[in-house]
Amino acid sequence: MKKELPHFNVGTAYGGAQDWCHTHWMKIGGCAAITACDCSLYFELHKGKTGLCPYAQDNISKEDYVDFAYVMEPYLRPRWTGIDRLDIYTDGFTSFLRDHQVTDIILSPWDGGSNLKDTIGIVRQQIDKGWPIPCLTLKHDNPAMDDYVWHWYILNGYEEFEDTFMVKAVTYGTWRWLDLKMLWTTGHQRKGGLILFS
Repeated sequence: MKKELPHFNVGTAYGGAQDWCHTHWMKIGGCAAITACDCSLYFELHKGKTGLCPYAQDNISKEDYVDFAYVMEPYLRPRWTGIDRLDIYTDGFTSFLRDHQVTDIILSPWDGGSNLKDTIGIVRQQIDKGWPIPCLTLKHDNPAMDDYVWHWYILNGYEEFEDTFMVKAVTYGTWRWLDLKMLWTTGHQRKGGLILFS
C-alpha cells in the first residue's frame, strides 16, 4: 500500500529549503522554521485554513517563500543547540498558529523512544488523515542518515512492503524514500521524534 500527500513547488524545488535564507543562523539552523512554513502552506492549500501565509499557492516564488520563513523565524528561532526538543517545536508553532487565528489544530509530541510498531501505526494514521509529519532526528549511526542529523524535516508519504515500511522524507527542496526502521533506530540514547497534528 502506498499513500503520498500533495505538496507544493517553489520553482523546481519540492517545498522550501533553509539554504535560500539570507542570514547565517537561518541557513544553518532554520530547518524547524522551514518545516513549519511547509506545514502552514499545506494547511492553507489542503486543510482549508486561511491567514497563515499571504503567499499560499501551489507554485510560490522563492522570494515569497523566504519572506514567509522570516515571519516564522521568531517562533522557531535558530539557537546554539538547535531546536533539539519536541516541546520547543510544539510551543513555537502553536504560538504561530494562535497568533494567526488558527485555534483548531493541536500539536502533540511523539517521542523518538517509542517502539517501532507503534510508530509505524501513528505515521500511517497521520498520513491517512491528511497530516504531514514534522520529524526530528538528532544523532544517528547510519551514514545514510548523515543529511538528517540534528535536523527537522517532513514525512508526507509511506509505502508498505511485506517486511519494510518506507517513508517519504521532505527537506532541502527535495524528497527521498527512507526505511522507517533505519530512520527510527538511531543507535543513540537521546532521541528526536515526531510532531502529530489533530
